[in-house]
Amino acid sequence: MMLRLQVLALLLISVGARLTQNPSLDSQWQLWKKTHEKEYNNEDEELARRLTWEKNLRFINLHNLEYSKGMHSYQVAMNQFGDMTTEEVVTQMMGFIPPTHRSNHTKFVPKGTTNHSPSVDWRLKGCVTGVKNQGSCGSCYAFSSAGALEGQLMIHKGVLKSLSPQNIVDCSQNYGNHGCNGGRMTSSFQYVIDNNGIDSDDAYPYEMQEGSCRYSVAGRTATCASYKEIPEGDETALQEAVATVGPVSVGVDASQPSFVHYSGGIYFDPSCTHIVTHAMLAVGYGVDNGQEYWLVKNSWGLQWGERGYLRIARNKGDHCGIASFASFPVM
Repeated sequence: MMLRLQVLALLLISVGARLTQNPSLDSQWQLWKKTHEKEYNNEDEELARRLTWEKNLRFINLHNLEYSKGMHSYQVAMNQFGDMTTEEVVTQMMGFIPPTHRSNHTKFVPKGTTNHSPSVDWRLKGCVTGVKNQGSCGSCYAFSSAGALEGQLMIHKGVLKSLSPQNIVDCSQNYGNHGCNGGRMTSSFQYVIDNNGIDSDDAYPYEMQEGSCRYSVAGRTATCASYKEIPEGDETALQEAVATVGPVSVGVDASQPSFVHYSGGIYFDPSCTHIVTHAMLAVGYGVDNGQEYWLVKNSWGLQWGERGYLRIARNKGDHCGIASFASFPVM
């Protein structure tokens, strides 16, 4: 219903769009539509989407001009979300639901050691599968959970195998998840614990929509014994977990236009809040020209960010809530 109302609002201003379109952008618009295989139901809808696309393009061009003058540490670019408002992207692509409470028995207790490697990248250790694309389904939590389990599977069993986000989307509603309408990683881990397994992506392919639960023991590829939660907002504890345990599920505030169109560099936006909206997977950390960052895997395809990855500011006051709801599975 919300999306239909947003589309209606866009259509209502389409008459104005006819007057404000920039004809010099016609060829660029056509190329963008072809690149992202965009089709619209009618002329009015296309005109409205064109207006949104031009607005996003103006934001991108201004930001990158400011970047060239040293005003930002990251760049943005036109991507598959170019014809969508930020509100639409939040509704369709972000589905993290914060937990209502935390238990002491699931709390990660860091050892407090400080001699961790100055940089970690679990991709280089063969513990991270390829970047996926969740499509227009708010299943980010399922991709984050599956990614964390994949890392542990490789670390403990020596097997790198894509696990099934669809299995989590379809089968974990009794644990507080809501299919394509969002969920949380801890609930997903608890489902896998109680279910005594999760299927592989090959056995239970992703469909970009929720359906009936079709888990099969024959497709079971990984299990989970328990999970741990990082103390809220504690980036030092998160660093220890990423350094010593493996990839860690995290949530961030991804509701800023700068995040939606992020294309590279170290992301730091003062507008970012600790209201976490989107689930991702922290697969490492490092330093670039003196700037500390977290290396995070997204589930928006290779066209977004740095080939599907984000580098976000580290030790900057839990920027965007990166350490607010972090957790990892234990095998």
